[in-house]
Amino acid sequence: MDKKIRVIVAEDIDVLREHFAALIDSEPDMQVVAQASSGRQACECALRLKPDVVLMDIEMDMKHDGIMAARRILEQDPKIRVVFLTVHEDDETVFGAFETGAVDYVLKSSAGGEIVASIRSAVAGTSPIRPEIASKIRNEFTRIRKNQANLLEAMSILTQLTPTELEIIDLLLQNVKVADIARIRQVEMSTVKSQINAILKKFNKKRTKDIVKLIRELDAVQLFQTAKRGG
Repeated sequence: MDKKIRVIVAEDIDVLREHFAALIDSEPDMQVVAQASSGRQACECALRLKPDVVLMDIEMDMKHDGIMAARRILEQDPKIRVVFLTVHEDDETVFGAFETGAVDYVLKSSAGGEIVASIRSAVAGTSPIRPEIASKIRNEFTRIRKNQANLLEAMSILTQLTPTELEIIDLLLQNVKVADIARIRQVEMSTVKSQINAILKKFNKKRTKDIVKLIRELDAVQLFQTAKRGG
């Protein structure tokens, strides 16, 4: 008989862990070599037993416990395959899971056949990108491309800003009000408003809060602070 696929099941709810373990052990080509109820236990078992696959719950001792455990396991032994088994479908959790180097992400509500198939695919190196995950990835790439274009545009505008305008933007990023900007810079309010209007035209925005939002969304605060310092 061919060598069985050796699996560790990591799940903090006893009845679910036993259910998944029984499901896997019922397959003629699979064997559960250990069960874990926390990320720490999963790490200890995986690094000691060297399984083919760890079927890993995401939330155990703490939020994203399984993600942290997977990261530690794969940093020390990248040959182990991690398949996440979870109830979470939000974008942050999905991307956090795949960033560890895991090969698949299956919902706990999936049919038993789908779960064992994901284990076989993980070992064979043929894990599919499921339609719902592929959609999230496409949306993320679209967001990244849009942000890259916006950042390039912001950098182009940056070269057109005067030192005074950079200083005003820096103060706006600190949520300083226009009246206080005038006081800090020791100029008339009308002067500051005129300078802000010039900034709005360069960014093609109608409100200063739109500029602040753009800079923060692009994670470009440091870029503007560096430019303000002149290097």
